[in-house]
Amino acid sequence: MSSNDPHVAKIAALIGDPARANILKALMDGRARTAKELAHIAGVSPQTTSGHLAKLSEGGLLGLAKQGRHRYYHLANAQVAVAIESLMALAGERPLPKHHHHTRVAGALRAARTCYDHIAGRLGVCLFDQLVVRGCLLPAGQSEEDFVVTSAGRQLFAALQIDVDALARGKPGGGKRRFARACLDWSERSPHLAGSLGAALAERCFDLGWLERRRDSRAVTLTGAGAAGLARHFDLTPDQIAAAMAETH
Repeated sequence: MSSNDPHVAKIAALIGDPARANILKALMDGRARTAKELAHIAGVSPQTTSGHLAKLSEGGLLGLAKQGRHRYYHLANAQVAVAIESLMALAGERPLPKHHHHTRVAGALRAARTCYDHIAGRLGVCLFDQLVVRGCLLPAGQSEEDFVVTSAGRQLFAALQIDVDALARGKPGGGKRRFARACLDWSERSPHLAGSLGAALAERCFDLGWLERRRDSRAVTLTGAGAAGLARHFDLTPDQIAAAMAETH
């Protein structure tokens, strides 16, 4: 293997450890957490967690933010989240079975959650489906993952005060993120909207108070204002919204 080849085996080994996999999954909601919090989630000692965090950071999978004496860990970028979500789908991971005491939490995750910085779960899949059905998104050339925004889509996103052109140009100075891509949802086995456009849509929903984060969970709650807003902008019926947000599926 040349020095220019991607170190796939190294990255796979980092993710393959159960404790490290749990740490990465815990950070899939886009929020940063302390080593102590991650130790509890991973189910290992603080000392062991420290070693895991060091390896994940050295491998480019985690970033570190410092605030005073506190150190907060977060996923390095959206690519890491996409990789984890794809592996979860490949592994056939499902919410916990009905007899488990965490059934309600699992149902909430399947209904609506964040996948790093975009909307996932049945709600995310429903929104993506509507964008495609209404002709707001079209496949980009022969790509099965990347999409472009049509004139109908521009009108929809403009109504939500989302600047499609700015997102398509990416950030100045390089490091351009993929614009609009289909991300296979691990619980629904259908795509939801990712990329910079998916992130902007999620951010706008939170800013408008349409979605609210749940404490200590990737699950999100759709508010009454959110149900009305999504119905208006995405032409969703009350039945479609209720089906997406039902936590008993």
